[in-house]
Amino acid sequence: MSRPHAEAQPHADAHLATSSHGSRRGYLIGFGLSAVLTAIPFWLVMTGALGDPVVTAAVVVGLAFVQIVVHTLFFLHVNTQSEGGWTLLALLFTVVIVAIVISGSLWIMYHLNGNMMPMPPETMAETMPTQ
Repeated sequence: MSRPHAEAQPHADAHLATSSHGSRRGYLIGFGLSAVLTAIPFWLVMTGALGDPVVTAAVVVGLAFVQIVVHTLFFLHVNTQSEGGWTLLALLFTVVIVAIVISGSLWIMYHLNGNMMPMPPETMAETMPTQ
């Protein structure tokens, strides 16, 4: 009769030795950075400190991207060491696919808007239903 716990033990030890779960210090650093990266845009928008709304929007978007990186590193633990680098590769593949879909959609909408044939006013009057 075999003991299932004894057979599973080497796998559990190997998992604990190679996993990159976060430490309390790492989670606290991530939380602090996330709080600061949330408070700064809130302060910028509420006080109008930069004056120009376009610059404020650009700074807020930039800080949002920085916050995505903080969450990815400190909370999702996506780095070159986790899972032999496969999680990072999967993340990069996802980012590339999302960028292709978004840029392709914007490109199609831009060109559809520019290439639609405008209707002359007299044609519009003919196609409108009379009452």
